[in-house]
Amino acid sequence: MDMEKKTVPFKSVFEHPGRVHLGQKIVLIPEMNRIATHLLAATFRGFGVNAEILETFKGLDLGLEYTSGKECYPCQVTLGDILYFAQKEKMRLGDAFDPARYVYFMPESDGPCRFGLYNKFQRIVLDSFPGLDQLKISCITTRDGYSLEGMIDKDKAVDLEKVGYFAVVVADILDRFLWRIRPYEKVSGMADEFIEKAIHIMAGVFEQFGSQKKFNMILNKLQEIILEGKQIIDPATPRKPLIGIVGEIYLRMHVQSNQDLLRFLEKYGAEVVNASMAEWVNYVSYDGLRNAWLEFRLHLKQRQFRPMMTHLKEMLGFGIDLFYKERRQKQVYKRVQRLIDLASDHKISHLEETLKDADVFSFDISTEACLSIASIVACARAGYNGMVNVYPFTCMPSITTAAIVKPLMSNLGVPYLDAPYDSSIQPGREAAIRTFMYQAEQHFKRNGRGKE
Repeated sequence: MDMEKKTVPFKSVFEHPGRVHLGQKIVLIPEMNRIATHLLAATFRGFGVNAEILETFKGLDLGLEYTSGKECYPCQVTLGDILYFAQKEKMRLGDAFDPARYVYFMPESDGPCRFGLYNKFQRIVLDSFPGLDQLKISCITTRDGYSLEGMIDKDKAVDLEKVGYFAVVVADILDRFLWRIRPYEKVSGMADEFIEKAIHIMAGVFEQFGSQKKFNMILNKLQEIILEGKQIIDPATPRKPLIGIVGEIYLRMHVQSNQDLLRFLEKYGAEVVNASMAEWVNYVSYDGLRNAWLEFRLHLKQRQFRPMMTHLKEMLGFGIDLFYKERRQKQVYKRVQRLIDLASDHKISHLEETLKDADVFSFDISTEACLSIASIVACARAGYNGMVNVYPFTCMPSITTAAIVKPLMSNLGVPYLDAPYDSSIQPGREAAIRTFMYQAEQHFKRNGRGKE
């Protein structure tokens, strides 16, 4: 991609990324988790939004070229994805290529994490290319619980949020179903082939029924897929050591970035359960409720009634949102767990209680470290045979997690592995995984395996 010298005003960082109304734009969604991204894109299309999924990891060289190396690895991958798309689209359309037709969908989060700066940094990079300053970046944020207000018509926003969350939960189920059947498949490759077909089936169902909120129709099709797919399991294959994965959400879910870690663990005898995407979405609502409650208490003590009522309203909003999400998630898991023994998801309030009980960290600090540390402790107590912490090299919340849980896991006698990633191939990676899996196998032989 040719570059011309251009001065990019720094104010673009603050003015350009934001809530862009999607309207008739082509919405470009980065692929983090393959299943979830397909179901979410289909849900958007069902609501009349022209959503496309960006090809991923093919533009990594571009992402590395226009970053310094100090950024988060996911920032480099996603930047490469959008630059690769723009380059390819310009070659395909020539002079007809109009960047103003597209909206790049890049969420953000608050707190001491660089994720909140991805869209701002990527805005600067896009602005440095002729014409790409017209390619808008639309973002949703943790500050309001990832509300879609202002991005689509007001009468559709709440319904799209509900169905979008439902798509995330169904994607989590399909992921967990894949990890449940693949280590025990009768013929190698059957599970992957089956799930690939299931993704497209469920995407079609969400596109057709999502905007009508026909959740039972969607669940019925999911149930058919589970019943068919469980026939892939070879009943003669004994159960294997249970390994849990936590960490930074993009790295642990993006197969290419983590160098297919889950399959690598399975290769050496594991059954793996990765932390879900819904866990993070629920945490955002829980954290909003929690912070609003703390602010409410503070202003109540100070007898400041106007801000007190503001935070009371926030509590109500986040509380209703969290209640809906947890109820909907429980409904889906209950339906599926009648058919096959999938691992349940963690309830965020239970994770906070686990953290308080362990007395090693606090939800007051926020960040994904809260979830990772609490999940590691919860899974270890539930009888998991090993835990893996996946994260971008130099990620502060995940390094905090590693520092806290290493001695903790040693005391609990549960194998633990740190798995940091950048764009390089670590020469000792396979040896580290094989050693970890040997320890997990020994733990499995001594203690059996747990189940959530």
